[in-house]
Amino acid sequence: MDNRLQLLTNWVRQIPGFSAATPEPVSGDASFRRYFRVWQNGPEQQATPYIVMDAPPEHENCVPFVTLARHWRQHGISVPEIAAEDLTQGFLLLEDLGDQLMLKALEHGEPDSLYREALNELARIAGLSAPDEHPLPHYDRALLDREMALFPDWLLEQYLGLTLDIQERALLETAFGLLRESALAQPEVTVHRDYHSRNLLFRDGQPAPGVIDFQDAVCGPITYDAVSLLKDCYIRWPEARIAHWLEYYRTISLTAGLHRADPDSFRQWFDLMGMQRHLKAAGIFARLAIRDGKTGYLADIPRTVSYIRDASAKQPAFRHFHEWLCGKVIPAIEERIGPLPAPEAREL
Repeated sequence: MDNRLQLLTNWVRQIPGFSAATPEPVSGDASFRRYFRVWQNGPEQQATPYIVMDAPPEHENCVPFVTLARHWRQHGISVPEIAAEDLTQGFLLLEDLGDQLMLKALEHGEPDSLYREALNELARIAGLSAPDEHPLPHYDRALLDREMALFPDWLLEQYLGLTLDIQERALLETAFGLLRESALAQPEVTVHRDYHSRNLLFRDGQPAPGVIDFQDAVCGPITYDAVSLLKDCYIRWPEARIAHWLEYYRTISLTAGLHRADPDSFRQWFDLMGMQRHLKAAGIFARLAIRDGKTGYLADIPRTVSYIRDASAKQPAFRHFHEWLCGKVIPAIEERIGPLPAPEAREL
């Protein structure tokens, strides 16, 4: 029996209007959180959907989510309103933003308009101050290093079974150092940290996307969230489109006073930040499969590593890393998981 679900059901039924609620699974994510939909009957028996978040307190801390949700909502960001909370048990009753993920909307919508709205919202988030009661952690040297270490630890060694010699470890350390210093040199803004097509929801009559999964926000490099969105681990776009959307974001964030970078500098930040993020993401996908049994994320590793391949190919300082990646790592990925997309491939 699912004891957490029974506890959640008992809790939500104590809230006025939800006495007969029967939670229905909506989704889980890459964490221990789960989501369920319930309905509240209004005065005219017009059922209103809500989302219940189940975040086991021994694994998840809901305080950052609650604090940021209220702060961001007060400043006009389209995050779900919190209708009820029980932080001790790890339950939240949230506004239902629907099921139309950006990833799904791209199948039928106009990509340029969807990305423009997503980038507009991103610029607003980047310009936010931190809540007084929740200073944002800094995306510091230690955090950047821990994230990049996921790539050799979980993907290369534990999942692919590769053995790295001293020279290869030195090669990785050199590459990681260059990526770290580039990230730390960027202007700092509020960073969502997982701003991509599976965490944005588009709704009829609402141009701005609904934003979810923001509880891990930090103060960090200005291009980080742009990488998450434009070099998305779940969908790949041609280089010309990425460049066009990135220049749009550079312009609106420049106008907002968030940086003073020219197009070439901003693109260099973006490409190197992307390598750092995709090293982390590829490692996390392997960890989810090995540790948590969530093997569905393995299919996203070839796409994710293809971004590292393409970015390192353009950087003279990463020539040896690129050659090693293409000569040793990518063949192992293609043999064990599947082929990487070609540089200009688009998947949808």
